[in-house]
Amino acid sequence: MSGRKIAIVTDSTADLPPQLVKARAITVVPLTLHFEGRSLLDGVDIRPSEFYRKLPNVTTHPTTSQPAPGEFAEAYGQLLTDHEEVVSIHISEKLSGTYASALQGAEMTDAKRVRVIDSQLASMSLGLLTLAATEMAAQGSDAESVAQRITAMREQVQTYFSVATLQVKPVLCIRDGLVTPLERVRTFDRALNRIVELTREVDRGHGVCVIVGHADAEADAERVARELEPIAETLMIQPLGPVVGAHAGPGVVGVGCYPADILPLKIKPAASARTRA
Repeated sequence: MSGRKIAIVTDSTADLPPQLVKARAITVVPLTLHFEGRSLLDGVDIRPSEFYRKLPNVTTHPTTSQPAPGEFAEAYGQLLTDHEEVVSIHISEKLSGTYASALQGAEMTDAKRVRVIDSQLASMSLGLLTLAATEMAAQGSDAESVAQRITAMREQVQTYFSVATLQVKPVLCIRDGLVTPLERVRTFDRALNRIVELTREVDRGHGVCVIVGHADAEADAERVARELEPIAETLMIQPLGPVVGAHAGPGVVGVGCYPADILPLKIKPAASARTRA
């Protein structure tokens, strides 16, 4: 057996940096990007920098597909050889068929030892939930306890984002597993300011755990991070991966966040692009 009783699995739409995935022993099952006539594993065969560099010149917009159930079954089977149980956390089932594939994969292996969770979230916020699960696993929690706590946390993880390339700038969120408009503003600067304001409202006096995500908009993401730094218990900046970028498009900046008093994230600076712990 490994040092942990449970293994944590997510999918590539969590958009976590590879070095942090390795440090936290997270298993990531990649979605597929269909791009320029090729089928590429998200984050494996193509990285964000390459994707956003090529995107403006493509003639056909990229499409995506979820992993097959067998890919989850293979991952679960390998993990169950040296872990007692698996907790597998995935993008909202209302946004992707990934959760359904993961459920089928669990049935193909050992459903009693694999707990599959619909995060009802995506990208930065899915990444936060996954990291929270690794904290619980490191503390020795069993799979049932992790699954229950993660399910309860979903309601307290907020997602706010905007898209620079749209004429009228929307401030969007994820509610009940779907992308939902909150309001419209005249400029992208105002949209970013509003995202900062909304994130500050999440703080209950103990700071927030934040991932700032962006699609080829690093300078804007850095700006948002600077403004949130005074209240951030943990702060990371991470590019959105190719699969999320294919749907969101370039110019997206957003945050995933939750009140830090729920579960602080102990992330070493070397493991992420930017942290404050």
